[in-house]
Amino acid sequence: MSKKKKINKGAPSQKREKKETQKDHNTFVVGEELTGEIDVARSGDAYVTIEGKSKDFFVHRKNTNHAFDGDTVKIMRLHKANSGRPEAIVTEIVKRKRILFIGVVERVNDTCFVIPDNTSIKADFYIPEARSQKAKHRDKVVVELAEWRPKDKNPIGHITEILGQAGTNDIEMKSILVENGFFTSFTKQVLNEADELPFKVSDEEKKKRRDFSNIPTFTIDPTDAKDFDDALSFRQLENGLYEVGVHIADVSHYVKEHSLLDKEAFKRATSVYLVDRVAPMFPQKLSNIICSLRPNEDKCCFAAVFQLDEKAKVKDVWFGRTLIHSQKRFTYDEAQEILEGNEGPFKKELLELNKLAHLLRNERFRLGSIAFEAPETKFQLDENGKPIGVYVKERKDAHLLIEDFMLLANKAVAKFAGKEKNENGQVPFVYRVHDLPNEEKLIDFSLFAQKFGYKIQFDNPKQIARELNRLMEEIAGKPEEAVLQQLAIRTMSKAIYTTDNIGHYGLGFDYYTHFTSPIRRYPDVMVHRLLAKILENKKLPAKSELEFQCKHSSERERAAADAERASIKYKMAEFMLDRIGEEFAGVISGVKNWGIYVDIPEYNCEGLVRVETMTDDSYAFDERKMRMLGKRYGHIFQLGDRVNVILTGVDIEKKTIDFEMAKNHSAKKTTF
Repeated sequence: MSKKKKINKGAPSQKREKKETQKDHNTFVVGEELTGEIDVARSGDAYVTIEGKSKDFFVHRKNTNHAFDGDTVKIMRLHKANSGRPEAIVTEIVKRKRILFIGVVERVNDTCFVIPDNTSIKADFYIPEARSQKAKHRDKVVVELAEWRPKDKNPIGHITEILGQAGTNDIEMKSILVENGFFTSFTKQVLNEADELPFKVSDEEKKKRRDFSNIPTFTIDPTDAKDFDDALSFRQLENGLYEVGVHIADVSHYVKEHSLLDKEAFKRATSVYLVDRVAPMFPQKLSNIICSLRPNEDKCCFAAVFQLDEKAKVKDVWFGRTLIHSQKRFTYDEAQEILEGNEGPFKKELLELNKLAHLLRNERFRLGSIAFEAPETKFQLDENGKPIGVYVKERKDAHLLIEDFMLLANKAVAKFAGKEKNENGQVPFVYRVHDLPNEEKLIDFSLFAQKFGYKIQFDNPKQIARELNRLMEEIAGKPEEAVLQQLAIRTMSKAIYTTDNIGHYGLGFDYYTHFTSPIRRYPDVMVHRLLAKILENKKLPAKSELEFQCKHSSERERAAADAERASIKYKMAEFMLDRIGEEFAGVISGVKNWGIYVDIPEYNCEGLVRVETMTDDSYAFDERKMRMLGKRYGHIFQLGDRVNVILTGVDIEKKTIDFEMAKNHSAKKTTF
């Protein structure tokens, strides 16, 4: 795949030249010192990523120099590892990603230890009794790293907070939040500031806004949602065009810059959605009442109002502050029933909006949007929060309708600020960007897909998108769908917030931002403020200030995703606990030197078959081909293989699930 083609055809412009100058790891010399971020695996071995480099370095567990997962470290290159990946040792810890950890107290003969929840941390914390806060055995606690001297086996820690006895649902969920740097409550001062906000919209404020209160307007959200960020208004104009208003809660009207609410929201940067609770970015009075676009209440919004023809072509767009009065709060299921033919309020409007959404979606895919749809696991919980059922959320037209109009608004706002109002490149703005896929990962993925009989051509960015969409259609409903989709997603870069626009590759947009969820994402609040300043010709903040906020928001977004995954793993482990001894049909979703990960499609659940339990052969890890290879009998297990496994163990606290290969499973064989 030609890098020049990638750059010339990438969207939009400036921006990808740095990839031209990337050095390959082969140019590095033994003994050279580099700085990067360390990723510690479950085995204790680690990998260090160097910014701007295509490959990472392998670090053996004995050479990590007490580094924790995510730390910034200096490394020195050694000889090449047997696997072909360059190998290094950690020479210095430049910066700890974190110094606070969650763990469980274990008291042994008057000595206090804390066993960390994070499985990548292979050492327990030694706690001096004077700094133990008299924590009891099995208490779940927050421990602060005090020091870890080079020759000491254990790090020394100080207990800063006792959360409660380990093992209860409430404590475990709070632990997940704290472990990822989030908060379980608001300070009294922040709550007081929220309480002072007016509930009703004043007559004076109404006069400042474009009035949509008499135009058909409604919200469509999940059944359990309480923070309604967005509403749609719809009517046909006298000129024959459709007017679609995307009305977004006007959070920035209530939350002033540098207020306590603003500082707290920036610190959190996002709401966190765990399986059984939400840790909101704003106090509930603001997120669930004042700003939430509840039905039959006047609400302040910031809107993008479109005029569209019958082919969903945008003929005009207006941005500004609006007043709405939502006449109906739909759940997704209620809206879907109407779209499928049932009678209900606003049926005509819903059907017309759905037609337009389909046209917008088709055009988006025609122009290069990629149709990835990772399965979303949902749980049925009893009154005590215990999972009694698991299902994969199905996205239907009602979900996609909302998504398409939110994408339209986000794209329009970014284009307006980034292009129409930014001819000289001097207007700083916040973009949501997504870089080109990793070339080496694409090549590896293409080779892997060939094993299943799928040929993929990757000559330029647009072809990549077309080929991936074609592949997703071909594998739909087939046994290899989950693993191929998962690996395809892994080839993609991570979307981030930044002031430097390089476009959004996954969506195929030259300009994109986040405008539509300011109740739960801080960058959307930033975008509202910037858009207001642009419309009112007011002075904009410095680009450096915005970039700092963007980097913080991107980091907090990743932490929120980690927390949400951890809560799913916890609930999945809890759900599977009663199923030990049962046999399941699964698909191999990952292969590492310590074992094989198996996905159970029935529950969208992943567990580990440890290599030491695979006694039918003597297995070696073949990293290049991502498989386990039997030395004596030639048995092989590789990504995508269908296997039967027995559930043998569950550790709820560590959120792990262990399988063993079923006796009746017959491994494939290879010849040497």
